[in-house]
Amino acid sequence: MVPTGAYGSWPSPIDAALAASHGGAPQFAGFVGDEVWWTAPRPEENGRQALVRLRAGGAEDVVLPAPWDVRSRVVEYGGLPWTGAVRPAGGPLVVFVNFSDQRLYAYEPDAPGAPGPRPLTPVSAVGGGLRWADPVLRGDEVWCVLEEFTGEAPTDVRRVIAAVPLDGTAAADRGAVRELSDGRHRFVTGPRISPDGAQVAYIGWDHPRMSWDGTEALVAEVSDGGFVGTRCLAGGPEESVCQVEWDRDGTLLFSSDRGGWWELYRLRRDGGRVSGALCMGREEEFGGPLWQIGQRWFHPLDTGLIAVVHGRGATALGILDPETGELVDAAGPWTAWAATLAVQGDRIVGVAASPRTGHEVVELCTATGRARVIGSPHDDPVDPAYYPEPLIRTFTGPEGRDIHAHLYPPHHPGRIAPADELPPYVVWAHGGPTGHAPLVLDLEIAYFTSRGIGVAQVNYGGSTGYGREYRERLRGQWGVVDVEDCAAVALALAEEGTADRDRLAIRGGSAGGFTTAVSLADTDVYACGTIIYPVLDLVSWADDETHDLESQYLESLVGPLATCPEVYAERSPSPERITAPFLLLQGLDDPVCPPVQAERFVGRMAGRGIPHAYLAFAGEGHGFRRAETLRRALEAELGLYVQVFGVERDDVPPLEFRK
Repeated sequence: MVPTGAYGSWPSPIDAALAASHGGAPQFAGFVGDEVWWTAPRPEENGRQALVRLRAGGAEDVVLPAPWDVRSRVVEYGGLPWTGAVRPAGGPLVVFVNFSDQRLYAYEPDAPGAPGPRPLTPVSAVGGGLRWADPVLRGDEVWCVLEEFTGEAPTDVRRVIAAVPLDGTAAADRGAVRELSDGRHRFVTGPRISPDGAQVAYIGWDHPRMSWDGTEALVAEVSDGGFVGTRCLAGGPEESVCQVEWDRDGTLLFSSDRGGWWELYRLRRDGGRVSGALCMGREEEFGGPLWQIGQRWFHPLDTGLIAVVHGRGATALGILDPETGELVDAAGPWTAWAATLAVQGDRIVGVAASPRTGHEVVELCTATGRARVIGSPHDDPVDPAYYPEPLIRTFTGPEGRDIHAHLYPPHHPGRIAPADELPPYVVWAHGGPTGHAPLVLDLEIAYFTSRGIGVAQVNYGGSTGYGREYRERLRGQWGVVDVEDCAAVALALAEEGTADRDRLAIRGGSAGGFTTAVSLADTDVYACGTIIYPVLDLVSWADDETHDLESQYLESLVGPLATCPEVYAERSPSPERITAPFLLLQGLDDPVCPPVQAERFVGRMAGRGIPHAYLAFAGEGHGFRRAETLRRALEAELGLYVQVFGVERDDVPPLEFRK
């Protein structure tokens, strides 16, 4: 007979340390010669990103030892931080961004004597310094995005495409860096060079738009002095182009949401005529929000076919025939493919995960149609019987609107709950808010479900993956639609007898932290909540308390600050209105949601008699990376639920509440 235990009290082999050690995912896969390289998280090494190469025999080698950290800070969310090629004399050359000083370095790991990385760019004494992303090797230079601060304010910044000499002459001389683009746009992506080398394409956009609001696909001629004759060939204020690539025949491919979904188009050379969507009528996304510079949702093949990441909610890797519109997906269990694709001959490499596996490096051979894991393979640290079984649900919200969610009921192979008990549930609000909760194995979710606490991931109105109309439900309605949708899911679970109405909680980070805080302040749905590196004061955040990329984000999410400042004040979660216990987690080095917001919020809670806890972590920015931080944060969150839900456990460190 299976033992009975109250929900939340079940023993689990998935402890916080285990979940923390499996946090993060490989990113930015690419080819260096025949080898596949990528970046991989190392939570146990202060959260650095290691650069990994896959040897011919299948062994994974770390290219650079700690403390080298291959990660860019361009627009604070970073982007593609490395590029590489095989030198004519043999052996790989890699150019990468090092996180601590944001300099570009060149490194030849197989060179005789293996001298260490040599810097290519200088350190700036102004503001956040010089930053680089989305590099491309061209001759004796590397072309990439340059982000340069001109003052101490986070918005004192400019961005251009620049050329950095590989000989190191710019390592101490900013003047040796050639600026290629004309600086007409505040934000740019890295260059995509045409097959004949005569043209370059890239994307640009300006405040107050975000990249998913409206961007321009730009094409220019390449000259000795830089880019000339720059012109916009697609996009605009109400059209988001998220990627551009040259096909082998010199035509330009781009992903645009002009038809309501990010779809693929071809821009022909006969006067710039745009063809219809290459795969019409599917109502799926062939692109996504450009949070990181250098993301790739599609990649042309030498055969004329196109590798595409596509889907509605979940995503797949497919091969598209642009002439017929036929699309064939790779076979396999994966339900979420990252926006990173690399191609060499008949090999396509990406990063994918499924509800039973974490993110892995996957290779598809177009000659055989076989897809297989080649790097960062998922290993089951515990019996997979402890993993949750997700349910894809669509709920009905206010005004009859659909709300997409992933439901993870409590699950344990060796425990059941009393027949008369309903489980507690935690609603997870993802960040962004222009983001998406993917359908993948997440040991943080399993940490809770294996103990008897359910999780509901809500892709509230404003989420990506369901078309522009769904995404724009949040326009002017942040703090309203997201809060209503999360509450609708939570209450529906209670009404249908899935969840205990008195033991509902909500949690979220970044924009999800804002949604969580507003939900606690303005609804009576939840018994408690976990607020993680949040936006809390919209007025000051829109004024000068965030970074440049999102400094005018609220113009679309809330409205123009100049004309509706009262809305900003009303939408901000008021500590005085919160009556439920909460846990607030904050990184002290966060440039996106700075700790001053959390500290003011907690200060206003003092003396109100509402139990709350505040944990701040030195050395952590926007998104926790270090194993110890991840472990402590998970244990504290479980401690909140145990205490508020009245669960009996003796293996949870007590959470010290303030009042």
